[in-house]
Amino acid sequence: MIEKKQAVQQEERAVIVGLITKEQTERQVQEYLDELVFLAETAGAPIIKRFTQKMARPDRATFVGKGKLEEIRDFTIGRNITLVIFDDELSGSQIANIEKVLNIKVIDRSDLILDIFARRARTAQAKVQVELAQYQYILPRLKGMWSHLERQGGGIGSRGPGETEIETDRRIIKDKIGLLRKRLAEIDKQSLTQRKDRGEYIRVALVGYTNVGKSTIMNMLSKSEVFAENKLFATLDTTTRKVVFDQTPFLLSDTVGFIRKLPHHLVESFKSTLDEVRESDILLHVVDISHPQYEDQVEVVNRTLNELKAFDKPTIMIFNKMDLYEQNTFDKWLADDIKQDILTQMKTNWEGRSQGNCVFISALEKKNIDELRKTIMDKVMNLYRERYPYKSEYFY
Repeated sequence: MIEKKQAVQQEERAVIVGLITKEQTERQVQEYLDELVFLAETAGAPIIKRFTQKMARPDRATFVGKGKLEEIRDFTIGRNITLVIFDDELSGSQIANIEKVLNIKVIDRSDLILDIFARRARTAQAKVQVELAQYQYILPRLKGMWSHLERQGGGIGSRGPGETEIETDRRIIKDKIGLLRKRLAEIDKQSLTQRKDRGEYIRVALVGYTNVGKSTIMNMLSKSEVFAENKLFATLDTTTRKVVFDQTPFLLSDTVGFIRKLPHHLVESFKSTLDEVRESDILLHVVDISHPQYEDQVEVVNRTLNELKAFDKPTIMIFNKMDLYEQNTFDKWLADDIKQDILTQMKTNWEGRSQGNCVFISALEKKNIDELRKTIMDKVMNLYRERYPYKSEYFY
């Protein structure tokens, strides 16, 4: 067992810290911090203040400068702030050095995301994947983050000759990672058998940035009750439902949302869950068009799909939350014809970029859902015709 610093707890008051460098502009950092606030609130930690600093590169010892650390320390004194969250990954020594100055628990974005994933894991597969990602995160940061590991075996033979406590802890963690990988391989084998048992159905997967409305669309199309809420990573375990449009069946899967700066070891651990994406025939890329940085989110999803070797699949882009987009974009004094011109220009732009494979909807208000169903149905039926031309029962 690991004696790890406590994860984010309910009602912890926190401050967040971001660094403006040559790689990250001030605008980008503020956008990242906006997202970090949402992540922290999802984990149950309200953000009291955000701190930023301009530096050519992060300080090797404390990430931010000495003066900024003292400013953060002075602000936290007497305000019952129990947590400081950094937007970029910290090393074990940086965490230790920062905590010596602040005398408050310090975590980074990756640790926060792992905490949220651990809270939301429900199936055995998701729990093993999260635990594996946590150990992979811990291993390079062991020094400074850990006091010790409990010796489950203990006694004679539990420590090699001349081996330090850190070295023993590192060996125990590596052994645990090995065991978790074996367990995950067993679960993956069972999942592969289940997927093979699904027959010759066309498989469609919902993908997209986290909190764009995938689960709401899943519920609407499949008439099921998949958990959906306005929080990041509301869906962690892949859910698959059989859907029938006009007597034509296909399988629809809802998958975990992507996010900027998603920890690499988390992507690695969840690749088996994302097999639904790799093995799907059609992707439904859901976009929250009302988000100010929705185009950046599209790029993040595309990069992750490319990493999963799933970027070249037939894809329909679903631009969701059009009601909020219009509400955020147009004021009440704008003439209707100008509104229509702006909407037409935006839609024409994306139709060109997606080669016509896009639909603009509001899942919440059920606007343009018939066009969405027809677009999906056309793609599904075309694939059935190509793959099983002798099975006419799918097409009528």
